[in-house]
Amino acid sequence: MDVFSALQTAVSGLKAQSFSLGNISGNIANSQTTGYKRIDTSFVDMLADRDARNQAAGSVGAFSELTNSIQGNKVSTGVSTNMALDGQGFFAVRKKSTDAGGGESFSSANLYTRRGDFAPDKDGYLVNGAGSYLVGASLDPVSGQTNGTGPIRISNAIIPAKATTSITYSANLPKSPATANASTSGGLLAAFTDGTDARVTAANGATSGTVSQSNAQSFIDSSVSGPSLTVYTDAGAPVSMRTRWAKVAAADSATGTSDTWNLFYADKTSVTDNQSSWTNAGMAFTFSASGQLTAPTASTLPINNLTVDGANIGRINIDLGGGLTQYASATGTVTTNDLKQNGYASGTLNSVEVGENGVISGNYSNGSVIGLARVEVAQFINPDGLKADSLGNYQQTVASGEPISGLRDSTLVGANVEQSNTDIAAEFSKMIVTQQAYSANTRVMSTAQTMISDLLNVIR
Repeated sequence: MDVFSALQTAVSGLKAQSFSLGNISGNIANSQTTGYKRIDTSFVDMLADRDARNQAAGSVGAFSELTNSIQGNKVSTGVSTNMALDGQGFFAVRKKSTDAGGGESFSSANLYTRRGDFAPDKDGYLVNGAGSYLVGASLDPVSGQTNGTGPIRISNAIIPAKATTSITYSANLPKSPATANASTSGGLLAAFTDGTDARVTAANGATSGTVSQSNAQSFIDSSVSGPSLTVYTDAGAPVSMRTRWAKVAAADSATGTSDTWNLFYADKTSVTDNQSSWTNAGMAFTFSASGQLTAPTASTLPINNLTVDGANIGRINIDLGGGLTQYASATGTVTTNDLKQNGYASGTLNSVEVGENGVISGNYSNGSVIGLARVEVAQFINPDGLKADSLGNYQQTVASGEPISGLRDSTLVGANVEQSNTDIAAEFSKMIVTQQAYSANTRVMSTAQTMISDLLNVIR
């Protein structure tokens, strides 16, 4: 390398250090930008093709090095629609444009960002502070199934009422029920003195039964209280469903009879138990000597044409997946382990929250928590291969690979945002080193200039 080559190399050094300083200044400027990923500088030597014995140090090139895979700190904002990704991945977003007629539309292509300071705009669409709209799948509030994809919109519309169609129930029935007349009846419900029989057993072959109001007190004395539950009609009207359990047969090895129970529900809720008639749910629940349910074998049992206070609820399925047992109980009463139903009244949206699985749920005035949308998160094999765009967005490239939809090992943190991954102290250190290197290159240039001047003086 001669003096003139040294001068050219020093110029490349000045350009490279200037490029590095530009990246440093951009990182410092965006140290408070939500979701910003700092841009480091990578230096590469540029060598001429020479024989190894004549090889000389060459010039230098500077290239940007993205840090998309390095996560910034999370900070709580208290805004329920804000969200931060804990782990790898990017939010899928789109841009909105306005045509000459004032009409608005969204771009068809996705961009990707870590900026999660999303909040509803005037139309309910979730948009971040840089104007990018969050993309995801809209969920049907009734079925929970996906009913569309695109920019996520949080609607304030009233959700319609949903009639109760299923009750999940599990409990333990006492081996020896503590009924009011247990001392005389052994805790068993018998046929009534007027000749009517509300029991459903294998012996009588009945499939239904009703306790009249005149026999209500005798029924109360021969049964134990079951759970009470509010169910809903098609219009969302709440109806209180009261139940009682009656043991209708005791185990007898001589006749092959098993311990058998019947479930009854009241047809009125506005009066006391003995002022209401009671309807048998129409199923004989039999148990083994060890207290396990032997019949029915199906886990879901129907109650047809459920009517309370004149309101027809219709068919309700009782889900016994949680288990129904008959173990000895010191109190002689029913112990309810699980009791819930799937209906609700109409409701208005009170608030929203973002779950770890990316589902945005709405909390409604009727107490329901319903999934409204699922955030689209994209993963890339090489996230540092994405092309940086303005406003904190990135574009897919050949180097990044195709987007892979899903959180995988990442989670979403609601009411948080990710801060810039810029470390001010580290940037200041790099700035000092860059300044020193830039000054050193200027010294090379001044030295080379002096040497050239000396050469010219010799010629003179």
